[in-house]
Amino acid sequence: MVGNRELALEVVPETLRPGALDLPVRWAHVSELQNPAPYLVGGELILTAGVDLPERIDRYVRGLRDAGVTALGFGLTPTVHETLPESLRRACARRGLPLLVVPPRTPFLAINRAVSVALTEAGQREQRRITAARETLTRAAGGGLGELTSSLAAVLRSWVALVGAGDVLASAHDAPVPLPLPVRELMATVRAGSGIRSATTEVDGGFVVVQPVYPQATASHLVVVGRSRRLEGADRAILAVGAALLGLVGRAGSDAAELGAAATGLLLGRTSPGEVARSLLGSEVVRLVAGAAYRRGPGEVAQRPDWLRARLDTPLVSVLPGPSFTAVAGAVPLPVLEDLREHGWLAAVGSPVPAGQLADSVAEAELLLSRARALGRPVVAGSGPLDFDALLDPAAAGGFAAKALEPLVALDRSQDRQLVLTLRTWLAHHGGWEPTAAELGVHRNSVRHRIAQAERALQVDLSDPETRMRLWFALRWASPDAHG
Repeated sequence: MVGNRELALEVVPETLRPGALDLPVRWAHVSELQNPAPYLVGGELILTAGVDLPERIDRYVRGLRDAGVTALGFGLTPTVHETLPESLRRACARRGLPLLVVPPRTPFLAINRAVSVALTEAGQREQRRITAARETLTRAAGGGLGELTSSLAAVLRSWVALVGAGDVLASAHDAPVPLPLPVRELMATVRAGSGIRSATTEVDGGFVVVQPVYPQATASHLVVVGRSRRLEGADRAILAVGAALLGLVGRAGSDAAELGAAATGLLLGRTSPGEVARSLLGSEVVRLVAGAAYRRGPGEVAQRPDWLRARLDTPLVSVLPGPSFTAVAGAVPLPVLEDLREHGWLAAVGSPVPAGQLADSVAEAELLLSRARALGRPVVAGSGPLDFDALLDPAAAGGFAAKALEPLVALDRSQDRQLVLTLRTWLAHHGGWEPTAAELGVHRNSVRHRIAQAERALQVDLSDPETRMRLWFALRWASPDAHG
């Protein structure tokens, strides 16, 4: 704010304490109250024209300082105060509250707008930093615990130590080994607790954070980070990513492909998935992405997990035979899906769901992928004007699907007839015998025979479009078990 020429704010030098101009501003707020402190949360830039400036000005300034206000902006105006009151200057200097003089030509609204823009830009910078750090750490995970620990230390500009039951397993950037007594005591406190948590202490003028790696939530393994400055919001987010990856590397080994497979399996396996999703993707609401080779198929480079991770902006990628892949991601823009298609992948993106319900999205993703194959283009759930998932009760829809498909599921389990798969593929191809047979790798007469079996088992007429619609709906909401 101070360096903004358009605002022309003047800093009162004697009110500045060391580092005052570097303090963060949470928001700019206009207040003419004689005691606004009870309504503040800290970090505000308070703006006032002194319309009702209290006589006990020192108490007013002390209240603002105690409330954690970053600075006070005093607006000069011919109708109220043409000059800065000397009593306010002295009080701010005495209490160490930075004081800014706002000239008459600068409206408070302009300051509010400038703060809003600055906060937005800062948030975007932090998000870019988190994204870049996540990519760096994910790549480093392929090199094992040592390389990952070094990369975490580099992005946090700190020393880092990974501690096992009693030993330092990896360290970087001159981490003190053995760790100081206050740090060991803090580690014992964290281990004595339960769940995912972290703790901070001050040691020799610096700050040390202790956090369990994930998913080893028993706190047998801890990551310890130390530096001269406190960890801010973006630092905490990066540390969470690092802790998650350290835990996953410990489970999956040093291979990056194994890491992606292990992380994806962790989410699908319902092992505290929300924490993994929040740490690695920044959100507990995720989408399941299913992809398969399209036409000529992806080349060698496009099949690499790191290539797919970079495109989908997620470390949670598992490349499967076929070739095919499964990924857990946040938002997946259509241009990304088109880029995948150009490189030989055809992908389908499921509906956004809480990470704990991700396993329930498997059937939907497979069904959407069948539809994508039939259409020859990517498919994204919830992206069309006719989507009506938000109107449905998932439990009721799932119950309907289980009841509707039960005869086919029973036959598939007892006689391995693949009737559910055949029906799903056939419906995705609008009842086309040839394309269904080609996708399933069987003769078209086999498809005809299976569809006839499905028709008899379900006791329906599959030439009826209403029946086809209802069965497609049932397949959409069926449990993963029904799809084999």
